[in-house]
Amino acid sequence: MSSGTSKIVESIMSEAQGKADVIIQDANAEVSAIQAKAEKTADVEKIKILDNGKKQSDMRYQQIISEAKMNARRAELGAKEEVIEAAFNQAIGELKTKASSNDSDYEHALGKMIKEAADEIGGNDLIIQLNEADTNKLKADLSSDDSFEIEGINFKVGEPIDAIGGAILKTSNGDIEVNNTIEARLERFKSILRSEVAEILFK
Repeated sequence: MSSGTSKIVESIMSEAQGKADVIIQDANAEVSAIQAKAEKTADVEKIKILDNGKKQSDMRYQQIISEAKMNARRAELGAKEEVIEAAFNQAIGELKTKASSNDSDYEHALGKMIKEAADEIGGNDLIIQLNEADTNKLKADLSSDDSFEIEGINFKVGEPIDAIGGAILKTSNGDIEVNNTIEARLERFKSILRSEVAEILFK
């Protein structure tokens, strides 16, 4: 896992643990309530249908208990999902703050994201698109033709994009495009991050 991903996971851990404890406590209480209610309902149903035979009574009893366990499991999974989503929202908020400031970690990460996208495309003449703030910062350091060169690759600054941060790179003819914005990277790594967050919070 990259250092950027590790920082996101660390941020998620520190902000989400407290929320996890509260939500899981509530979920456990809800699970207990569901199971208690189901036991009571099952007992009433069992008495009602005893006249129709013990086998039918036991089948109905087990059906009610099974449904209750399923509902309890859904409640628990829903609580965990809520914690994970809250953690991701917190991480996105922190990333927005970093990207909109002069944070050195973000500037370093942006350089790496641009390099990764350029390596993936493999061309020598590329168009680079950044969010409006990063575009303005970059243009302030460039000549009037809005172009620059890094390691033999010619870049031309394109129109700003709506993104938290990161970059979209494409060939000059637009045939190949690599989206390495923060949003795209989060989406690509989300399944891995979700597993790591769940393992740490709910182990």
